[in-house]
Amino acid sequence: MTDRSTAKRISTYTRGDLTFDVADSGPLDGPTVVLLHGFPANRHSFDGVVPLLNAAGLRTLAPDQRGYSDRARPRRRRDYRAAELQRDVLALLDAAGVERVHLVGHDWGGALAWQLGAAAPERLTGLTVLSTPHPAALVRSLVTSAQLLRSFYILVFQLPVLPEVLLRGRLAALLRRMGLKPSAADDYGKFMSKRGRLTGGLNWYRGMWLPDRGAPRARTVTVPTTYVWGNGDQALGRRAAELSGLFVRARYQFLEVEENHWLPENAPGVVARQIIADVVP
Repeated sequence: MTDRSTAKRISTYTRGDLTFDVADSGPLDGPTVVLLHGFPANRHSFDGVVPLLNAAGLRTLAPDQRGYSDRARPRRRRDYRAAELQRDVLALLDAAGVERVHLVGHDWGGALAWQLGAAAPERLTGLTVLSTPHPAALVRSLVTSAQLLRSFYILVFQLPVLPEVLLRGRLAALLRRMGLKPSAADDYGKFMSKRGRLTGGLNWYRGMWLPDRGAPRARTVTVPTTYVWGNGDQALGRRAAELSGLFVRARYQFLEVEENHWLPENAPGVVARQIIADVVP
């Protein structure tokens, strides 16, 4: 449970000169769940999940992450290295007055959740990771499956300017073709049309893997973990999903569901039920 004496309601938090927007709801004294979105979404990707968690007595914190919050969008690639992204989440916990949380991540938010499960287990009660395999499992799968072909777009996104040109004005249609429900695809297309947001989101691809002396070397997750993977995911294949358990040294569950990549938006009930099962004894 959250300590009533330290928990406080927030709508923003700061780290250095960056200010992040946060949706904070549910009982302050309930277990806290942090929800990390991916690309090209924002905190609203969990809008269908949050009410179900709150009704179960869980407090939820859903931030717009670095690059997505309008006042937290540094321009340099190196500002999106893993250590910086991890510290953003830890600063959120401190601002909200919570010592330990259950961490949920989807897409790039899932990659960040895996990293924090290895780097900061003392701040976590557990993980629920959606769609994204453990980063080391993904790397291993590149040479043992067709994952390299699935991930070719990541190489394209390393280029300056061109990905923005290719995606601008076409993003919503592309997301619908990838199976995201039309209302969410249109919302994300509109959100990303504002100046700077698309580059901010793409900078996760450009900066996350840069060498970083400040990033912890640990890659083995040591907190209870559930990994939920949709077997219709066009971007992330089975081999990486099945290898992810090799990098967890704690209670681990792999849940395969009949869905595609967009689990929070397309299957909020499935996601919420699993999070509740992971958090509530």
